[in-house]
Amino acid sequence: MDGLLVSHLLLWALVIVLCAIVAALARQIGVLHERIAPAGALTLGKGPEPGELIEPLSLTRLDGAPLVIGGANARGHSTLLFFLSPTCPVCKELLPAVHSIRRSERAWLDVVFASDGDLDGQRAFVQAQGLQEVPYVVSTELGLRFRVPRLPFAVLLDERGALQARGLVNTREHLESLFQAQELKAPTMQEYLRRQHEENHAA
Repeated sequence: MDGLLVSHLLLWALVIVLCAIVAALARQIGVLHERIAPAGALTLGKGPEPGELIEPLSLTRLDGAPLVIGGANARGHSTLLFFLSPTCPVCKELLPAVHSIRRSERAWLDVVFASDGDLDGQRAFVQAQGLQEVPYVVSTELGLRFRVPRLPFAVLLDERGALQARGLVNTREHLESLFQAQELKAPTMQEYLRRQHEENHAA
């Protein structure tokens, strides 16, 4: 009987120790989470600034239909421009994420693929990747307007045609950071975190 009591006491002591360890680990994870900033799309070089109204640019889609980028959106939607290339492997890896965003946010967001180069090669790429349902434009001028330095690159415009965010996007997290920056009224997630850091130190 005494041995059973002692074993129960030891088990309870072990449980209490384990609970204390789990609580300490949970606290440490919380501290690490606060220190590790979310990765946002990387803005490289000069270009249009967030809030800047983009002048309408009349383009022709790969399927021959007209398309206007910039200015007020006829449907009252925001527009996500995804710059890609048939020879960009990261672009291809991100296509499922772009399609997923397009489907889930279709109530307020239009998605447009943009590229430049040989038209026949672009058509073959669209066919191979199943991009026929998404507006696809081939325009060097569009890339120059947004100062696209590298691919894949994304630009988010609001319904008025004002730039909300832009940057190099290598992961889905980078893509989603454009929408987070828009919600937080910041040009980039990095800028938002910098402001928060300054405000915390000021307080």
